[in-house]
Order: sequence, then structure tokens, then C-alpha cells
Amino acid sequence: MTFQYVEDDASLTELVDKYRQAKVLMLDTEFVRTRTYYAKLGLIQVYDGETLALIDPVAVSDLSAFWALLERDDMISVLHSCSEDLEVLARYGRCQPKVLFDSQIAAAFCGWGHGMGYAKLVEHCLGVQLDKGESRTDWMKRPLSDAQLQYAANDVDYLYRLYPQLLEKLQESGRMPWLLEEGERMTQGRLESPDGDTAYLKVKNAFQLSPKQLAYLKVLAKWRLQKALDRDLALGFVIKDHALLALAKKQPKSTGEIFRMTELTEQEKRLHAKAIIAEMAKADLDNLPEAIDVIALKPGYKSAFKAIKQALTQVAETHQVPMELLGSKRHIHEYLQWRWNDGQGEMPLVLQGWRGELSKDALAEISC
Repeated sequence: MTFQYVEDDASLTELVDKYRQAKVLMLDTEFVRTRTYYAKLGLIQVYDGETLALIDPVAVSDLSAFWALLERDDMISVLHSCSEDLEVLARYGRCQPKVLFDSQIAAAFCGWGHGMGYAKLVEHCLGVQLDKGESRTDWMKRPLSDAQLQYAANDVDYLYRLYPQLLEKLQESGRMPWLLEEGERMTQGRLESPDGDTAYLKVKNAFQLSPKQLAYLKVLAKWRLQKALDRDLALGFVIKDHALLALAKKQPKSTGEIFRMTELTEQEKRLHAKAIIAEMAKADLDNLPEAIDVIALKPGYKSAFKAIKQALTQVAETHQVPMELLGSKRHIHEYLQWRWNDGQGEMPLVLQGWRGELSKDALAEISC
């Protein structure tokens, strides 16, 4: 497959002018994430059926015109299993595709299974076995080899060949609106900054803590998040979750007490002991957070969860939609919490859009 390697602003401007005529654009990104909070963008692959381009974001200084392309409401952006790609677009382009077609979700709606990988989908639809030999490439290293570039180009080349089959089947089944609905949902909220005030809720096993301990965890998790963002480090490389929990439980009042704790590494103690003590002093003990509600510990949970899952499983089988897509464990918990709150708050996802069309009547018959 021939491709254009774009590594300067003038070439990108010329490319964007070509793509402005496109109604559909195949898109993929290659990135590296090891110790960093944000993935590092190494390559962007794009194909409109005529010009296949590999854009070098390390070399091109201004990608704003390209990012603007994706926000057009008259063009479909086609990606595969794109959650991480969307994260990259939010970080580097401050944008999200206006109209998103995820081929992995499309395959699920076509009845080919949940979470189908790209290589498996290509083989299923096109009978081609892709060479994944370059999948562990360091995409930040330059120069990239011909083999690496060809591997990257193949991703959007075969995506372009897949698209018509997926589109035709979705249109025949009337499920194209479902796919576009999922695309819209996947892009929501991605441009928002991480929320330091709620970071403690994402700490593993935070539910084990009392409200007073959560007050300490809240300031510590906010501090860790800001540290991670400032240094572009993954949260665990600032300080581990279990160490934050131990600090919230033991509430040390001096660096000496921290240095005697076994839950922190020596490096964590050396780098952060003073800051930890300062942050813990900021805990608002007069306005304690609410205890974290663990729905699985409530009376009647097991029977209610089972009844909802059975109803949704029947719906999924009847309509040939993967249960993981219709009603995952998280979806069921969200619905059950809503029911137990007498329908107060935001309507759960399983009752919205295409999911609601399929499952609303079946769920209404269940006593929780």
C-alpha cells in the first residue's frame, strides 16, 4: 500500500485541503504509554479512500487544521476500539470526532461478537491475516522503519475495506442510528479536566474507609493527581493506591511517623513525606465526605442483580446484541441504584436510547 509521509506544516496544509472533500475518514493513532499519565502520540494514520497519509506529530508543529477536520458534522470518522484514540485526540487536539463510527461496536451490532479485535475482524470480513509483528514498536523513536510505517498504513487501509461491509449490514438491520448514538456517548466528557475533588473515589478499596478517613484520602488523592499532571506521571508512579489508604487510616502527624510506615516505599517517603503531612493538615474534618455506598453489600442485592441480569440476557439473546454492550455489570448496578432511589437522579444508561427501546418493558416487570 502506498502512502504519504507528512512531516512538515506545508505538507499537512495540502493534505487537509484534500481531506476537506471527504465524507468518511479512516483514522488510527499510534502512541506510547509506559510511566506517563498521558499517552505520547507517535503517529496518526488517515485514509479517505484516495490518499493514505501517515502524519508525524513529532515533526509537524501545528496540527490544528487537521484536528478541526474531525469536528465537522458532515464527515464520519471511522476508528476501531477507539477509547484510547479518543483520549489521545482530547489531549493533543482538544477535540473529539463529531460523528464517530467505531468498527468494533459495529461488528457487535452486526452479530459478530463483543470486543472483536481488529486483526480478527479483518480476517472475518476480508479473509486476510494481518502481520502484527510491529505491534510493540516504540512509536516515538525516529526514524521509523519501512516495515513499521507499512504496518501503520495497513491499519487504515483495511479499515477502509471493512467499512462498506459494516455499513451495509447496519443499514439493513436499522442499527446505524444505534452505532452513531454509541459514538456520541463515547466522546462525551472527554475534554473535561480530571477532577481532583472526586479523585479519591477512584482509589482502589476506598469504600473500606470511614468518613473521617475518606476526608484524609480526599486531600491525598487530589494532591497525587495534581502531582501526576504536573510531572506527566502515571498515578502509581507518584504513590500507590494502597499507600494512600494506609495514610488515610493511620493519619500520621509527622514525617517520622511516615518513615516508620511499611506501606510506602523508601523513595515515596523520601520524596513526599513533607508534602503528605502538609496535605493531610488540609483535611476538612468539619465537613466529612459521605461513606462510599457499596451496592453489592446491600440486603437483597444478589436476588435483584440476578433478576435484572436474567431479564437483560433474554433481551440480548432475542435481539442478538452482546450482553456486555446492552447491560454490563456496571450498567446493572447503575440501574439497580436508580430503582432503589425511587427513580431519582439521572436515568440509567440501560433505559436510554437504543438500550431503553429494547429493555425498558422487560425491566419494568421486575420487582427489586
